[in-house]
Amino acid sequence: MFGKLRDKLKGWVSKAEEEVELDESLEEVGESVEKKDEEVVEEKKVEKKKESKKKENKVKEKSVEEPSKKGFLKKVFGSSEDVEKEDVEKILKESETEKAEEKIALPGVPQNLEGKEKTVKKKGKPLKKSFLSKFKKEITSENFDELFEKLEMILLQHNVAYSAVEAIKESLETRLVGKTFSDVNLSEELKLAITGLLLDSPDFLETIRKSLEEKKPFVILFAGINGSGKTTTVAKVANYLLKNNLTICLAAGDTFRAASIEQIQAHADKLGVHLIKKDYGSDPAAVGFDAVTYAKKNKIDVVLIDTAGRMQNKDSLMQEIEKVTRVNKPDMKIFLGESITGNDATEQATKFNEAIDLTGIILSKADVDENGGAAISVSKATGKPILFLGTGQGYDDLEVFDKDKLIEKLGL
Repeated sequence: MFGKLRDKLKGWVSKAEEEVELDESLEEVGESVEKKDEEVVEEKKVEKKKESKKKENKVKEKSVEEPSKKGFLKKVFGSSEDVEKEDVEKILKESETEKAEEKIALPGVPQNLEGKEKTVKKKGKPLKKSFLSKFKKEITSENFDELFEKLEMILLQHNVAYSAVEAIKESLETRLVGKTFSDVNLSEELKLAITGLLLDSPDFLETIRKSLEEKKPFVILFAGINGSGKTTTVAKVANYLLKNNLTICLAAGDTFRAASIEQIQAHADKLGVHLIKKDYGSDPAAVGFDAVTYAKKNKIDVVLIDTAGRMQNKDSLMQEIEKVTRVNKPDMKIFLGESITGNDATEQATKFNEAIDLTGIILSKADVDENGGAAISVSKATGKPILFLGTGQGYDDLEVFDKDKLIEKLGL
């Protein structure tokens, strides 16, 4: 579970940190280069002074021995007077300035960084750095947006809902902007941002037992779309409750899908529990009502009501699940979605929540979910906690949801 997303997030964090380290190294190289360049220029100045002194002496000597040379210098200065010492110094000074401004190859430094020759002028032109080098000073809203852009694409590609991505961005921006990059642990901040989207799951068994102190039975309604593994999940929850010494009965509220009653009957037989059922085409609300009545009469702790799968955009079917809820007044309303459907599961859960006010969520097929986006998104979108993760086809393949374990699987 979360394999691809884990690798992508770790890759993003590593890449960002590597760029920061590279920028810091380049900055150190730049400072070293600038210092070395200044030393080279100073050495050349000293050499030039020595050479100018020698030339000055030679000019003085030749000005007496070879008068014809004066004619050349006279043309340069446009004067008929003899060339003085100041004239010579002026020529040498101009020559020295021109050469000092030429680009100087950096001694002791590779001449090919990132495939381009790196040279520095007299004043030490700084090396070009990526945007993350700015973070050594202060993280601004502008460079934060540039940093988050890659992360946003990773999250969206792994089925994290846009609303969840925006929440992560807001959390990170609040934590990072105004600080220096060296003062923050990017991996830890990302972990905190994702953890903040996940609600703490209530103790499922404790919730039921506490309610049973006041009344029986405790009624749980299961809702979801076709093919999400809802009936199998009902059987898994029944098995979980039986292993924790609670008595149960099942209600075959899916009276429309072919073979649905036979399917849940097979589970009831394997688990050794009673199933309340009616003919196909019967009112599912009435099936649930009969199951609750039976449980009260026989002092059964928990009633689990299965319902027909329905698409969240079909008004007539959503009205039917509302009626089942209104008639049976369940203590817990659970949405069952497939984690591998990503954003679809989030949209479905949102619509069911609007219709019947969900209590919690179970995500099936978590064992084959490499993206992990649904687990991060669905709780944020509905404001409801994830109760269990389905991790296989067996009755024991039901894992109590723990957000800390999810974060561990992300490897942050």
